[in-house]
Amino acid sequence: MRILGITIPNEKRLDIGLTELYGIGLSRARKILDEVTIPHDKKSKDLTPDEENQIRKIVESLKIEGNLKREITANIKRLKDIKSYRGSRHMKKLPSRGQRTKTNARTLKGVKKTMGSGRRKESKT
Repeated sequence: MRILGITIPNEKRLDIGLTELYGIGLSRARKILDEVTIPHDKKSKDLTPDEENQIRKIVESLKIEGNLKREITANIKRLKDIKSYRGSRHMKKLPSRGQRTKTNARTLKGVKKTMGSGRRKESKT
């Protein structure tokens, strides 16, 4: 089964398989399946074409994948443009939600960069 150009795995349970789409997590996938009245443990290869179309119709009405990514990028750009505190944290590539940065914060800051070894090299003269 393909939705918006993304293949939903055939061997996984349907609620897990729908999480392949950016913007759909486990809880949202289960709500979609409840809305269409399909059991969560059904696999996508066992779906009828009618059930596939119902799921596709609901998923296409949601803001997911490229549209969601564009909206998130636009929101961050807006914060940077108005020079809010959160925007300035994004510009400096630091956490924007109050986490500590003396230690941790490695996800945003990247690999630890050592300033110097502390020892000087001795010259061979």
